[in-house]
Amino acid sequence: MVTESRGWLQRGYSRAVSLLLATPLTLIFLIHPAAMLTADGHYNHRLIMLTMLGISSGFIHGVGFDPISKVWKILFHPVSGWLLMGLGYAILWRAQTL
Repeated sequence: MVTESRGWLQRGYSRAVSLLLATPLTLIFLIHPAAMLTADGHYNHRLIMLTMLGISSGFIHGVGFDPISKVWKILFHPVSGWLLMGLGYAILWRAQTL
């Protein structure tokens, strides 16, 4: 029996973190998009696009897909996805406290 050593990003717990971060943000975007409005009642499209990139990264990593191309690996890296999803949660938190 050959055991393959996997990095911590390819293990189940890190993939679960990606899915657990991406799913609530996706549901909020779909069910209650007004939660992402700024204080003046507008959307900050740049921040929302970055959050969506993070959500995409979370789902790609969470379902177990590992991109082959170097460009896609860099663009959808799980750690950058976590940071971008954290940005999304910060936007939500700030919008709810205003």
